[in-house]
Amino acid sequence: MKILVVLAHPNKDSFNHAIAQSAISALKKNSHEIIFHDLYQEKFDPIMPLEEITAQKYATKDKIIIKHREELKNAEGIIIIHPNWWAQPPAILRGWVDRVFVPDVAYKFGVNDKGEGVPIGLLKAKTALVFNTSNTPQEREVAYFGDPLENLWKTCIFDFCGIKTFFRKMFNVIIISKPEERRKWLEEVEKTVNNFFPLA
Repeated sequence: MKILVVLAHPNKDSFNHAIAQSAISALKKNSHEIIFHDLYQEKFDPIMPLEEITAQKYATKDKIIIKHREELKNAEGIIIIHPNWWAQPPAILRGWVDRVFVPDVAYKFGVNDKGEGVPIGLLKAKTALVFNTSNTPQEREVAYFGDPLENLWKTCIFDFCGIKTFFRKMFNVIIISKPEERRKWLEEVEKTVNNFFPLA
């Protein structure tokens, strides 16, 4: 399978990077084709210019954006890795979604529907995984904040675009975590990837 892996964290020594490495390692062992993007390392431009917003179907001449859209369209599975910043992904990842998850790539609307109706998901991928890190205890994240990342990725993005099999795991509390705990978390990442994307 062709799996798209997208990482959004500026620190190469972060636990997010370790998660990405563990996920990629599991995918390689299972003989999957991997498309990997470290958005910060690549200096991805998250700012959608006016000409993209006003263009028909968000058309663009930007070769990088065209490439990312084609990769998303052809991916058979998706893995996203990012920290929880203000209950949202980092701005670079939000901008990636804005510029890449566009009509005729990720979704479309029915005939005579100008965008006010129910979308039709177009993504080829059947499964999406999201791995997050946070310094907020899980109980408080759910009880106080309502777990906004779950709703964002599961309902507002992936279900909207036709992906029904979704799994997200938040690792917390990162700032006080011990090496042994992190090692077990990385093992959990590999097991999760193996479960959803087994040997090809």
